[in-house]
Amino acid sequence: MQGNTDTSSSSASQPPPSTYSGRSVFPQATAFNLETFSDRDFIVKDFVNTLSDSAVPANRRSAPAHQANAFDPKPLIRTFEHALNRMSHLSGDLESRENELSAAVRRAEAQHTNSMQASRRKLDDAMASFGALDASMNGSDRNSVHHVVKVGQKLEELDRQRTRAEDSRFLIQCWFEVSERGELFLLEDIRRQGGGDGKVKCANIARQLMKISQSLDPDSWAQVNGASKHINGVNGTQDPGSKRQPRHNTRELIEKFSETLEKDLLKSFDDFYRRENFHGMHECAKVLYDFNGGASVIGAFVNQHQFFIDRSQLITEEVGGDAEAWERLADPDADPPGVESSLGSLIEEVKIVVQDESAIIKQAFPYAEQVMTKFLQRVFQQSIQQRLEKVLEKANTISSLAFLRSLQASRSAISTLIDELKLHGLTEYPEPASPQITMVLDQQFDDLFVPYFAGSSYIEREKRSLEELYSSLLFKFTIFHSRRRKGPTTLMKSLAKSGSEMLASARDAYVERLDSSDLGVGQKAMLLRVAGLKDADTAKAQTEIEVSDEDGVLSTGTAKRMLKWLAEAVGRGLELNGGNETAKDVSVLLHILVSNMSEIYLETALDAANDIATSQENAKNEPDLSYVPTLEPAIIIMHLLSTFIHDVLLSLAASNITIRKDMTRFTKQTMESLESKVNAVLQHTIDVILNWTSKLLAAQKKTDFRPRDDTDDSFLALLQTPTCHTVYTFHSRLYPIFLTTLTPGPNLQSFFHEIALGFRTLLFQHFQKFNVNAA
Repeated sequence: MQGNTDTSSSSASQPPPSTYSGRSVFPQATAFNLETFSDRDFIVKDFVNTLSDSAVPANRRSAPAHQANAFDPKPLIRTFEHALNRMSHLSGDLESRENELSAAVRRAEAQHTNSMQASRRKLDDAMASFGALDASMNGSDRNSVHHVVKVGQKLEELDRQRTRAEDSRFLIQCWFEVSERGELFLLEDIRRQGGGDGKVKCANIARQLMKISQSLDPDSWAQVNGASKHINGVNGTQDPGSKRQPRHNTRELIEKFSETLEKDLLKSFDDFYRRENFHGMHECAKVLYDFNGGASVIGAFVNQHQFFIDRSQLITEEVGGDAEAWERLADPDADPPGVESSLGSLIEEVKIVVQDESAIIKQAFPYAEQVMTKFLQRVFQQSIQQRLEKVLEKANTISSLAFLRSLQASRSAISTLIDELKLHGLTEYPEPASPQITMVLDQQFDDLFVPYFAGSSYIEREKRSLEELYSSLLFKFTIFHSRRRKGPTTLMKSLAKSGSEMLASARDAYVERLDSSDLGVGQKAMLLRVAGLKDADTAKAQTEIEVSDEDGVLSTGTAKRMLKWLAEAVGRGLELNGGNETAKDVSVLLHILVSNMSEIYLETALDAANDIATSQENAKNEPDLSYVPTLEPAIIIMHLLSTFIHDVLLSLAASNITIRKDMTRFTKQTMESLESKVNAVLQHTIDVILNWTSKLLAAQKKTDFRPRDDTDDSFLALLQTPTCHTVYTFHSRLYPIFLTTLTPGPNLQSFFHEIALGFRTLLFQHFQKFNVNAA
């Protein structure tokens, strides 16, 4: 604006242009001002060219070439003089503007300095006032401090009184409204306004109105035949002796409002949940917690969860699965396949759902642990427990072993689930789970398996399973030896009666078990397969069972199978039922093992060998020592049995000294009994060998030592009689038999030492019967 003003003033000082500018002999100079030079696109050369072009008259530019070539400097001189004059005026104007701006800057700086000084003084005053206040609060002036504190407490008390007065006033207005007009418009307005604080206030006032109704309107809480107890049921008149009662049933009105408020909040919570609005869910949950402890919103969240809706049919459906997997589960010689497929998939889904929902619960509920507790209880008590029961019921129809293996696999899988949930933290993610959630998870885990471990139920199942397997495995063995004992040969007549009764008892128990109605088809087939039978009818008709000599001899493979099955039971017991009952369970398993492997298996075979050896003592022919090789597997099995008991069973019973002592004493008696039977067989075998040697020596003739006339010198060169050769041949056949039967060591040396001593005695006695020439 200043530039425009200067331009106009300078123009006024010059002679005004002619009215007939179009006819002027000299052209008009180009007008310019300060803005012309302040433009960013300003170029000096262009500016000079513009002035030069404006100085040449138009008629000269359009004249013929010979006239245009004549240079006329006068227009240029006048144009540049005019430009110089104009620029001189502009320079003066610019200088005056610069002076004005400099003065304005100096005034602004002075004003800013004054403002800063004033602000500094105010800040110093404020700091001094704050320091004085702080000194009065923390200094030695106790009266000032007490006064300030007292004033603050008074203000807080007044604020609380004001708030209580307003709340009381509003509560009285609501009560008057509901009791006199039967309406709750005030609360309805607050409820419709929305917001968590308003709904919390509605819930609190509704509870207080309910208490007032109990006190001031008892008739609405104690109705008789649908009418108030102060109302005459005949004419409907009010008892004149009663107090003035509200005109409306306040209890019913307040309860209806409370129900409406609760439904409204639950609906809002569900809408927020579907839209994943966790803040809205949090507000609704907070209000409902203040309203009724949050029971309704927790129930709605848990019961309507999509996981339970989707799984409701799958949990109760029958267990199918792979037939081969169930067969492996019931096969004692096969490795168990693990947890059942449907239960395993359910456990994996539960892990994912619980971890995902824990994040939602943490954001949506101010009392997340309480909601998480209810959710976990529902998951375990409904989903997992029902499916677990179905799986175990199915396994129980297969076999006792299948049930125990399923129980072990299921418990292991669920235990892994519990550990993973604890490690995840759930509502405390990424930290480990809180003590309350950990306790809930442990409690749910224990509740799932309590029915299967109560009392002695578990060890009884293990006992029944082992007895079924052992009786099946030894069925043909018992049949073989029971037939030997019934045979007409005299070799079997001296068998012990107790052994016969034991074999008959084991055999009959197995047949009775096969005939039991509670035995499933799969379990019956497995027992028959272990026994090597085709069908149950064959087992019942015991006389039709084909047995061979191999069925009646001891086998280390059979003993190893028995020990393997028992070791599996021991390991399963430690995992499932470990603790204070371990020693008792191990003691039960020890008696089962000894009853089958020692009494039924080893002792029966040793008794048979002993009976055969006894029957050979007075044999007329050369004794049959084919029973001797049975001692080798017997000794090996005894060693396996003793090692297993000492290294496994007795070590597990160390926690209970009394039970361990009983087991040690029982084991010692068992091994001594077996060793005594082995020693008896060996002793009878020595007697058989020496008796037969004695018979061979008795065949010696007195003339065998006298030279005969009809013999040549070759007879004397033999240096042995036929009896000597027979005895030597007999004893030569004994050595390889006992060398393979008895392990080289002290036992074999003692055995041969006894034979050698007996043989020497027989030779001394034998030589005494003949006259021998000293020469």
